Amino acid sequence: MRSFFLSAATALALFAGNGGAAAPVTPASVLAEAPASAWVAPAPDDLLVMDLAGGKRVVIALAPDFAPVHVASIRTLARAHWYDGLWIERVQDNYVVQWGDPTEKKPLPAGVPADPPAEYERSAAGLALTEHPYRDTFADRTGFVSGWPVAEDGGQAWLTHCYGMVGVGRGNAPSTGSGAELYAIIGHAPRALDRNIALVGRVLTGIEGMTALPRGSEAMGFYKTEGERLPILSARLASDLPEAQRPHVRVLDTASPAFAAWVKVRANRKDDFYVRPAGAIDLCSVMPPVKEGD
Repeated sequence: MRSFFLSAATALALFAGNGGAAAPVTPASVLAEAPASAWVAPAPDDLLVMDLAGGKRVVIALAPDFAPVHVASIRTLARAHWYDGLWIERVQDNYVVQWGDPTEKKPLPAGVPADPPAEYERSAAGLALTEHPYRDTFADRTGFVSGWPVAEDGGQAWLTHCYGMVGVGRGNAPSTGSGAELYAIIGHAPRALDRNIALVGRVLTGIEGMTALPRGSEAMGFYKTEGERLPILSARLASDLPEAQRPHVRVLDTASPAFAAWVKVRANRKDDFYVRPAGAIDLCSVMPPVKEGD
């Protein structure tokens, strides 16, 4: 079993109250104290690396344990270089960035079903949920499973629409989306979408290159002309890139004491700025931190 340790100073200040003249414990100080073993590197086959025009790179972690068929299709699309030359076609303020084929005419590669099974939720059996300690509006229980934000109710579990999460665009039911159209949340968490769309991943790095894009002027934030769209130069699985070109990212282990300490401090800020600690925090406000580099 792995062990995780915070420094004595941080642990005492966090769990026994920050008395005396000790420096206040902050989320940043907890992360600084987190050991290297508390940071987990996603598997290269679970990272989609999307290079956009203008030098922007977006790294997306995929979630095969929650949407295995959709993730398999995204891997097939990436390996076929299907996304190359397509566009970011929609930027809706406080909502989503969407990319894919706005013409809907590009044929899908062999093996990619147009309407796979709806993977909007799955059985909660076998999931090791690190429970979030604060009440949720949408489910009986929430927490994290291997870094993924998860809600659970009635024996079913599902990924939640938090900032940076990536989903599969679809039409009205019975459409479930093939993975040809993807979107990322760039606004306040639209949790009402939970269990209505397949969530397949999370943007780990580069989302600022999406949030800073001009908003589309058409309905739902679509761009009016092709010239407004941002081209996708390439989209590859990290496992298909040379080692030197692969992103090096690590995510704070949500089963670690370091993550529990970070959540506790985030919910109970006592540094010089905060006059009144909230005593609570919502699930989407504690998405596990990401660290770049070795």
